[in-house]
Amino acid sequence: MSSIKIIVEKHPDGYVAYPLGHKGVVVGEGDSYEKAFSDVKSAIRFHIETFGPDSMASDSVLEVFVAEGFSNEMTRFPADAPKTRVIRA
Repeated sequence: MSSIKIIVEKHPDGYVAYPLGHKGVVVGEGDSYEKAFSDVKSAIRFHIETFGPDSMASDSVLEVFVAEGFSNEMTRFPADAPKTRVIRA
């Protein structure tokens, strides 16, 4: 199985995580980045065990870009998110 790209969003009431490009309902949530990420990994495992590995076929999303066109500040990541790259908008 190819790698699965995960989106983690921060909301006022917690974090939501889901696999990018997946057609279906597989979602994780938590009060921290790590908890949401762990929850969605568990949901993905359950989905694969229940429906088979082909059920996680994606739309072949290669990259995702998030742009903030109205701010000169650096993109802010949650304190508990891994800081692999910061991009100026």
